[in-house]
Amino acid sequence: MGKLDGSEIVGWYGTIAIVLAYALLSFNVIVSDSLMYQLLNATGAVGVMYISFKKKAYQPGVLNMVWTAIAIVAIIKILL
Repeated sequence: MGKLDGSEIVGWYGTIAIVLAYALLSFNVIVSDSLMYQLLNATGAVGVMYISFKKKAYQPGVLNMVWTAIAIVAIIKILL
């Protein structure tokens, strides 16, 4: 495996954050309307979106744009 640059680290963070959010939710460690769950999803999706567009992989980039938007709306609802 080659050296990880900053873009790769952002992409890996995104992947790990989304999987961690799903695992924590699936094992009842957190609930879907918790700020932690939504922040992991939002920041994870931004990380995956960033690396996807950088690598010109548009399908996962668009998917994660929508994923980010959903998480942001959920965060706003939690905070209000």
